[in-house]
Amino acid sequence: MQTSVRVCGIDHSEKAAPLLYMHVWGTIMKTQQKILLIVDCLVNLLLGLFLLFFPLGVIDYLGLPETNTYFYPVILGAVIFGIGLALLLEVIGHERKIRGLGLGGAIAINIVGSLVLMCWLLFASLTMPLRGWIILWVVALLVFTIGIVEYLTKSWIQ
Repeated sequence: MQTSVRVCGIDHSEKAAPLLYMHVWGTIMKTQQKILLIVDCLVNLLLGLFLLFFPLGVIDYLGLPETNTYFYPVILGAVIFGIGLALLLEVIGHERKIRGLGLGGAIAINIVGSLVLMCWLLFASLTMPLRGWIILWVVALLVFTIGIVEYLTKSWIQ
């Protein structure tokens, strides 16, 4: 005798219950992954914009270390902004089967980038005001924390 399970007003056979559970769990994981991607995307877009506008005095305003050329910071800003756009594509393109940068790639970028920045802050002799140190440590710790949270949720594993 086959029994049925009633979910959301729809009768499902007992055999379908595990599939229904997997669907509900997959939806929860997709929501969690989407939130992580959105947060990561916003951080990358903002960091990229700051660096893209490096020549307009943003670095002086933030109190970050000076450099004698704007070429590399602007290129880095474009790359970080592009990563943010790739993450945005991953979020908004999911329903249309458009792939951007997946969460696994974002985790690697966040952890490596933040650790390199922390090494610079700890071991390089940077000259900058206190607000520059505070801003860079906040950025490093925020990006590192996002990477670790993304890793620990395991939502990047398919």
